Amino acid sequence: MRILITAGPTREFIDDVRFLSNASTGRMGCALARTALAKGHHVILVHGPIACEPPRCEKTIPVTSAEDMLDAVTANIADADAAIMAAAVADYRPAERIPGKIKKQQGGQSLRLDTTPDIAATVGLDKGERVHVGFALEASDGRRNALAKLRAKNFDLIVLNSPAAIGADLTDAELLYASGESEILSNVAKDQLAERIVTELETLKEKKGTCDGAR
Repeated sequence: MRILITAGPTREFIDDVRFLSNASTGRMGCALARTALAKGHHVILVHGPIACEPPRCEKTIPVTSAEDMLDAVTANIADADAAIMAAAVADYRPAERIPGKIKKQQGGQSLRLDTTPDIAATVGLDKGERVHVGFALEASDGRRNALAKLRAKNFDLIVLNSPAAIGADLTDAELLYASGESEILSNVAKDQLAERIVTELETLKEKKGTCDGAR
């Protein structure tokens, strides 16, 4: 099976030296890629600026912004049998990138923001027989928000976690399925969580029928 995986944060530049981003390390996405490779799958890894060494994949595509990641994903998704959207894509970007470096001024600055493209929703519109797995990092009303995200982005499975997962060695997560089923995983290492997610992806793909590519 050929699996497209996104990992890490994006950076949305304000000027030539400052950007909006988040604390994602990309470790979860890299763990998913390593697990998929160990299971004999082909991996296309699209990653933002990550704090880990990516494994050697069939194709590795480093990107910076949400727009860059959208371009890379849409250019490669047709070659994939499944996708795991583990990247923590910035939700907002500056409406205008200022050339050079903005000088510090008394009284502060106002920054107008636009929303970034929704990568998972875009590729979820016409996914055919692909299996799509997503992540929902929620600080409150987690289950309700994750289920809404699952439906809006046409995921087959979504992994719910909290801000405590960022940079942590152990994490709690809940797997929520489009079928209505769920499973809670407590105090698991990211490699263990990756193993569980890839195994569930394989099961979901088998239910949808055979796929192209090697296992």
